[in-house]
Amino acid sequence: MEYYKKLKTELHAMAGQMMDETVTVVSARPLSPQEAIGKPDRTDFPILKGKEVMVEAVFRDYRGHAFTDMPGNFQGSLQAVMDLDLQTDFERAVFIATFNAVMRDAGRISNTVHCRDSEPKICAEQLPAFITEQFGNPKIAFVGFQPAMLEQLSQSFMLRVIDLDEDNIGADRFGLTIEGPENTEDVLSWGDIIVATGSTCVNGTIGYFLNKKPVVFYGVTVAGPAALYGYHRFCPCAG
Repeated sequence: MEYYKKLKTELHAMAGQMMDETVTVVSARPLSPQEAIGKPDRTDFPILKGKEVMVEAVFRDYRGHAFTDMPGNFQGSLQAVMDLDLQTDFERAVFIATFNAVMRDAGRISNTVHCRDSEPKICAEQLPAFITEQFGNPKIAFVGFQPAMLEQLSQSFMLRVIDLDEDNIGADRFGLTIEGPENTEDVLSWGDIIVATGSTCVNGTIGYFLNKKPVVFYGVTVAGPAALYGYHRFCPCAG
């Protein structure tokens, strides 16, 4: 869990005398799909299919979000969050959502609350121009299933896509065959850049995608880690 040590050290430094203040993390309940993403233009986002849930951490007047496939409830102080062992996806989601909320309270980040309604479509439409501006015309190794982004990118770039969801693996989506995790190394070697879900910082796989080639993480989950570690992050419509 070496990756999370720096995050814990940074959280402790930001919190200072606030370690006894309460953080409320709402998950299952969890945030309903409508609370998390509203009513988007399409219905194939994983959160709408029940594949993921959104954890929301509330610290003072600020919220931080993190995706996970492991729902649960937590309420406690920042010290209690610091004391989590981070051995499960839910504990890591609690920690990352809290880290995002505290970073927002400190004025160090924005865009920590998931976009809603028509905004996921608007976000995806902006991604091809972002990739072109930053990287030209690369082959893209795409990690995770974000249908709106994949639909847009597939019109302009060569893509290969890796996902963990067995319902997606082997399926044809936008003229692309979704590949399973056993092909990860081959896909990453093939791509000029990696575009990966920020949820990798919750499921513990983020280290696998670092220091290989240029990587862009998308989404609210990675807001705080991206700011701390200096990752490229794409999340223009989050609140």
